[in-house]
Amino acid sequence: MNQDHSTYIAAEMGLPDSQIDAVGRMLAEGATIPFMARYRKEATGGLDEVILTSIRDHINRLEALDQRREAILKSLEQNGHLTKELQEAITAAPTMAVMEDLYLPFRPRRRTRATIAREKDLEPLAETLFAQKGGDPIVLAAAFVNPEKGVAGHEDALAGARDIIAEWVSEDATARSRLRQLFRDKGILQSTIAAGQEAAGVKYRDYFDWREAAKDAPSHRVLAMRRGESQDILNLTLAPPFDDAIDILEGLFVKGEQADSDQVRLAIIDGYKRLLSRAMETEMRLYLKERADHEAIKVFTENLRQLLLAPPLGAKRVMAIDPGFRTGCKIVCLDRQGKLLDKQTIYPHTSAAKRNSAVESVQQLCERIQIEAIAIGNGTAGRETEQFVRDLNIAHVPVVMVNESGASIYSASEIARQEFPDLDLTFRGAVSIGRRLMDPLAELVKIDPKSIGVGQYQHDVDQSALKQGLDDVVISCVNKVGVDVNRASPQLLAYVSGLGPQLAKNIVTRRDAEGPFASREALKSVPRLGPKAFEQSAGFLRIIDGANPLDASAVHPESYHIVTAMAGDLDCTVAELLQDATLQKKIQIERYQSDQTGLPTLKDILAELAKPGRDPRENFRPFAFAQGVQAIEDLRSGMQLPGIVTNVTAFGAFVDIGVHQDGLVHISELADKFVKDPSQIVKIQQQVTVTVLAVDLARKRIGLSMKRSPKKETSTRQGPGNKKAVKNKTAKASAKREPRPFNNPFAELLKPR
Repeated sequence: MNQDHSTYIAAEMGLPDSQIDAVGRMLAEGATIPFMARYRKEATGGLDEVILTSIRDHINRLEALDQRREAILKSLEQNGHLTKELQEAITAAPTMAVMEDLYLPFRPRRRTRATIAREKDLEPLAETLFAQKGGDPIVLAAAFVNPEKGVAGHEDALAGARDIIAEWVSEDATARSRLRQLFRDKGILQSTIAAGQEAAGVKYRDYFDWREAAKDAPSHRVLAMRRGESQDILNLTLAPPFDDAIDILEGLFVKGEQADSDQVRLAIIDGYKRLLSRAMETEMRLYLKERADHEAIKVFTENLRQLLLAPPLGAKRVMAIDPGFRTGCKIVCLDRQGKLLDKQTIYPHTSAAKRNSAVESVQQLCERIQIEAIAIGNGTAGRETEQFVRDLNIAHVPVVMVNESGASIYSASEIARQEFPDLDLTFRGAVSIGRRLMDPLAELVKIDPKSIGVGQYQHDVDQSALKQGLDDVVISCVNKVGVDVNRASPQLLAYVSGLGPQLAKNIVTRRDAEGPFASREALKSVPRLGPKAFEQSAGFLRIIDGANPLDASAVHPESYHIVTAMAGDLDCTVAELLQDATLQKKIQIERYQSDQTGLPTLKDILAELAKPGRDPRENFRPFAFAQGVQAIEDLRSGMQLPGIVTNVTAFGAFVDIGVHQDGLVHISELADKFVKDPSQIVKIQQQVTVTVLAVDLARKRIGLSMKRSPKKETSTRQGPGNKKAVKNKTAKASAKREPRPFNNPFAELLKPR
């Protein structure tokens, strides 16, 4: 690892150089973030995954900076522009922006107004004027009049000279640096409606005339306005006060009040309007976009983490139902390993005769297969199907509504076709619903995270950065939980530290051909699974009921000898040590310290002995929606209802209350205190109690509150007897305030395009 990089990152993050060096070295050797965080705490100083990921990203950015630096220096040298001073400045440039500013005057360019002026031999005039020694511009320009080259008079000469000066000003590194800071400090982001787009852009109406400081603009507003601009509905501008920008430039380049200084002043104004302001606006917009992307990806990844780590029901015999009205409900029955045992289609919502037949079918399946839980998708006909099943009063069988977002994506995927080549799409979706109840993590890894519906503007952010962030989260979650190597799908195995798709496939092929793995050691027989891959993956792979009880734990094989020594010192077997907490308390871990194994690893081993192979996810909690509230028309202001958080965004949280339309708890309604970050209050899949504030039937929007004593703000029910919206005194809000639930464009914009 580049030592300069190590020193820079250490200073940036406030960490010792030795930690950065160790992490950089292990990354270069192919170590994964989960492996370093779990099994190399001595080397990293106990850094967690968040910090390790940040170090990795810093290294990647600095390497990209070095690659660009090398390309710039090579270009300057080839074109004869490289001087010692310029080389030193570029070598010392701390950011891409500074480096590009230094390179800008020398980079190959298209033909500009300044280029044309130089072709007319006006550069000496520009130099004389720029020096501002008090000469008369008209007299100076007279010497450069040349009709043959297109300089008809002194005005043409002065105009050409100003074009050259304007370009000098726009390419000056100091000027760009100061204006860059001005744009960041005082830039105003303004959005207006494009001509004739009022009707088409109704969902952007909050931005028809919007204005705010760019530095304060939250990510969701930046992304919303950019999307409106990309659809030709909004016009966006970003600029600081004009006079402030000109004051900076005049302070840098204007030396007096004489006539030649006036020419420089005119060139500055022209250069700023025509060149510099546009360049800075573009750069600032990209900066805001990167910042907004970072925040949106952060929201998305945290939501995904919570969803993947949702409590599993566990190994149960499950009946899963993909509900429907006219086309019927698709039923599948799964064994405790998630294998398909039976399938049927029932029609409980069409006629009395078919409903009776459906009752008989469900009861017979539950009895024959000894169903232990029933999972029902929360899509169309979900609540009606849930009520139908609950009315059967099947003893000791919980009925659970399951979020089916992305199930249709899975059912049509190549993965689903490989698993169930002869099964209809709708039945595949039902299988996915049932397996999600049993183990959300194992099932959701088969679906593109962007299809799960927990993101914010996921189609608008940088896709490579989004993919990296989502992959990091999936890898982190899979390795945190651990994987049963004898039951896991190849998709789940692919996310295990050190494996990947090909090794995962090889593991499944070997498992199918020779039967379950009897030990972790047996993994070494898998083709292409070498020592490095084994080191990285073994601790996260579990062998349940194997010969060595440690194979079912998170103790790494490289530490088995330590546990064996502990058991030997206590005169017991490893199995007895795992089962007896009294024996574990007698272990004096300091005795087992060595140059390779320190206290952090020994403490982890001791914790694992107490609960070998423990699942870090919370225990499953049954949940039921309010009975009798199945459609948006059933809602009334003031109702208190149970709900499940389905999405957390920068402006609030969406909650499923069982009416086929999620309601929005605006950030101002999340708690009885000021809330800056909704994720500090609510999490995906959290069970909450909400109060209905308002219902807009026309736009299918529901305003909810989680406050103890919410204030009803707006009622927009448009049913009989209430055809006009009734607004209370608090409805009038400042134009600068965050849009309220029913004046909020984000609920609509959040939907995938």
